[in-house]
Parts: sequence; C-alpha cells; structure tokens
Amino acid sequence: MTTVYLREINRDNWKQAIRLDVAPEQKHFVASNLYSIAEAIFNPTYVPLAIYNETETMVGFLMYGTNPDNDGLWILRLMVDQQYQGRGYGRAVMEEIIRRLQAKPDCREIFTSYEPGNHVVARLYRSLGFEDTGRIEDGELVVCLRR
Repeated sequence: MTTVYLREINRDNWKQAIRLDVAPEQKHFVASNLYSIAEAIFNPTYVPLAIYNETETMVGFLMYGTNPDNDGLWILRLMVDQQYQGRGYGRAVMEEIIRRLQAKPDCREIFTSYEPGNHVVARLYRSLGFEDTGRIEDGELVVCLRR
C-alpha cells in the first residue's frame, strides 16, 4: 500500500512545488502548480497541498476548495510529478482527500473534473466511485462522488 502525507503549501515548500512537473504529453491536462498557488491566493476557499511520500519526498500537488459557481466541495487540482507516476500515489492521495473531505459535516458531494482525453484519471475517478454528471465546465467533464 502506498502511503502519502498532505501538507500545506507555505513559504518553505512552494518553490519545490512549482518545480514538480508532469510529462510533456500531459501538460494540457492540468494547470501548472504556480498558477494553482496564485489562484489560491486570490480565492481563500482554495487549499493547495503538497503530496509527500513515506521518505518525505514531495511527489505531487493537490488543491481542493469550494467552487463559487457550484455547490459542494471540489478537488480542483491533482498532479503527480512525472518521475513518481505509476507508483500508486494518485490513488493514495485521492483516497486520503476523499476521507478528509467526507469527514466535514457539510460534505454531501465531492466534485472534480478532467479533460476528455485523460483516460488514466477517468479510470481512477470511476474506480473510486465518482459518477458522470453530464456537465462540462471549461471543456472538462464533471464527475461527482456522493455520500
């Protein structure tokens, strides 16, 4: 089983977070971590987190929050650095963030979205119980996990 730890992005680790990167063919699937961190500065409901593995190595980035245009909690960003992909970190971090969000008393639904061509993340989300909503936002397919 893959173990991950989520820690806030702060003055000590933000530069490391922006150096993380996906493979060149994946770049159109996710916004850069620098953009996401900037977005969180201007939207106080967004929570950017660094993903660390059991050896305290930062392996990815996650951001969740509320979307002002929709109800529910959103997993807004998920990326695992290209050198750590295929090791179970994506599933482990999704299981952890789902557990954390569902522990919130007001959490009835968790939303996320993905680019139509991102088949890897589509399979991951389906395997975790996310269902298609039929909505498309900013060109991305919206899926929902209900309690």
